Amino acid sequence: MNPLQQDANYILNTYKRLPIVVKKAKGSYIYDDKGKRYLDMYAGIAVNSVGHLHPRVKHAIHHQLKKHMHLSNYFVTEAQNELAKRLVEYSFASKVFFTNSGTEAIEASFKLARKYGKSIHQEKIEVIALHESFHGRTMGGLSLTGQPKYQEPFSPLIPGVIHIERNNIEAIRHAVSEKTCAIFLEMVQGESGIHPLSDAFIDEIIALKEKYHFLIIADEVQTGLMRTGKMFAYQHTTLIPDVLSLAKSLGGGLPLGAMLVSKRLENVLKPGDHGSTFGGNPVSCAAGLATFKILSSSGFQNELLAKSNILMRGLFEIQKESQMIQEIRGKGMMIGIEIKGDAEAIKQKALNSGILLNVTHQNVIRLLPPLTITMQEIKHFLHVFKTILAT
Repeated sequence: MNPLQQDANYILNTYKRLPIVVKKAKGSYIYDDKGKRYLDMYAGIAVNSVGHLHPRVKHAIHHQLKKHMHLSNYFVTEAQNELAKRLVEYSFASKVFFTNSGTEAIEASFKLARKYGKSIHQEKIEVIALHESFHGRTMGGLSLTGQPKYQEPFSPLIPGVIHIERNNIEAIRHAVSEKTCAIFLEMVQGESGIHPLSDAFIDEIIALKEKYHFLIIADEVQTGLMRTGKMFAYQHTTLIPDVLSLAKSLGGGLPLGAMLVSKRLENVLKPGDHGSTFGGNPVSCAAGLATFKILSSSGFQNELLAKSNILMRGLFEIQKESQMIQEIRGKGMMIGIEIKGDAEAIKQKALNSGILLNVTHQNVIRLLPPLTITMQEIKHFLHVFKTILAT
C-alpha cells in the first residue's frame, strides 16, 4: 500500500500532510522515495536547529544507548545533569524542570504561577496572555493561546486568563491588578506570523511587575536556543524573565522540553506537586547536550548572524522587485514573509522546485531553516524564491 494512503487509513487526520514520502534526511535536505531532494526551510518546525542527523548528535545518542535508555526520575542521570547545568549557565535561571514537550513546559509554568500567586494571597490567580499567541494544545496551553479558532471547539477553558492586544501599553495597564499572578509572553509570536514584542511594551511590563509582583513567563519554545541570533530571545531586550519554557530544538530532534526558573522560585513546587514519567529522558538529554554544545561553540553566533543578515538582505532585495511581498518581519533565522495574495500557491510552486516552505496565519510564509544552513543553500533558496514570485 502507498505510504500516503496507509497514513490516511490508520492515522488520525489532525495534520495537513505534504504529498511526499520521505525516505531520508541529512543536513539541510529531505529526500523523497523518488530520489528528489528538498531544501528544508521547516527544520522540523524549529526542531532540527543543527540540521538532520548531525554526526555529533548521532554519536551522543549511540553513546547513551550503550548505558541506558530510561530509568525514571527516581534516579540521577549524567546527561540530564549536564544539560541542566548549561541551561543555567547561559540564562537567568537557577533550576530546571524537564518535560517531553513545549506544551508540558507551559503547563508546568502555569501551575507554578498559580501556586506562587496563592502563596501571596488566595485571589492572586489571574494570568494575562496575548491575542494571537500560541502556547500549545493541552487545556492549559489552549487557555493561554489567544486564538479563538483553536479554543472554541473545546470551551469552556480554564478560567482566570485575560487576553490583551500585543504591544498595547494601555491594555496591559488596564489588565494588570493585585490579582495578577503571571503574564505569558512569546518574545516573537511565531504561529501568528512572526511578530516581535516592542521594547516599549516590554519596558511597561517590567515596570508593572515592580508594582504588582507578578511573574513574567517567557515562552521560548520556538525562539529559544539561538533561533533569533542569541541563545534566548529575551536577551535582545532589557527583560529578565522569572520563568522560561523551552522545547523544540532542545532535544536535538528527540522529544524534550524544559521549564527554567529563577532563584526565588526554585522551591515553589515541592515533591509531588508536579512530575513527568519521561521528562528528561537520558537519550533525549544526551542529544540535547550535544546540540547545545554545537550552538554554544566558539564562532557559531557570529556565523549565524552573518548568514541571517545575508538571508534578510536577500529577501528585502526581492521585495523591492516584487509586488507580492507586503512585509518581512523577524529576528535571526525566524522570519515571516507576509504575502499579498495566495501564499499556498507559492508554497506549492516551491515544493515543485525542491524547496519546503511553511505557511502560517493564512498568508505568511514562515522561514525556520536549520541554523547550520550554508551560505550556498541560502543563496539557492533566494534564487528559487525570487523566480517563483516573478512567475
